[in-house]
Amino acid sequence: MTTRVGIGYDVHRLVHGRRLVLGGVEFEGEVGLEGHSDADVALHALCDALLGAAALGDIGQHFPPSDERWRGADSLDLLVRVVEIVGRRGCRPGNVDLTIVAERPRIGPRVPEMRARIASALGLEADAVSVKATTNEGIGFVGRGEGIAALATATVIIAPQ
Repeated sequence: MTTRVGIGYDVHRLVHGRRLVLGGVEFEGEVGLEGHSDADVALHALCDALLGAAALGDIGQHFPPSDERWRGADSLDLLVRVVEIVGRRGCRPGNVDLTIVAERPRIGPRVPEMRARIASALGLEADAVSVKATTNEGIGFVGRGEGIAALATATVIIAPQ
C-alpha cells in the first residue's frame, strides 16, 4: 500500500445573519461565517487536504461557488462527496488532523462531537480524527475576531491494483 499526505487551509469572514458551523457542528448564538455553502472552514480545509493527497485539485474545482447547486450546502455532505471522489481514484482516508484558529467560540467542549461527525463522514473510527483549536492571540484578522481559519492534514491510502 501507498500512503499520501495532503494539506488544506481555509478562511472565512465572520458576518452577522449567518449560522456558525465548524467541523459539522452548529454553534448557536454565535456570529456566522460568510460563504456560498454553510462556510464550515474546518471541513473545507479538510476537503482540500484529502483532495490534495489524491492530487485531485481543491474544493473550489469540485464545488465551485458559481454553481447554485452548492449554495447553502452542508459541508458534511461535501466531505462525503470528497471521499467518493478520492475513492474513484483508488484512495481512502487514513487519518486526518484538523486545527481551527478562532478567538471564539470555545471549541474544546464540542471537539468530541466534531470528531464523531467527521469520522462518520470519512468512514473512519474517531481515533483516526484529530481536532484541535487555538487562538491567534489577538493578532491579525483572526485575532481581531474578523474571521476564522482552519488548517488540515490528511493521509489517503492507495491499495495496490
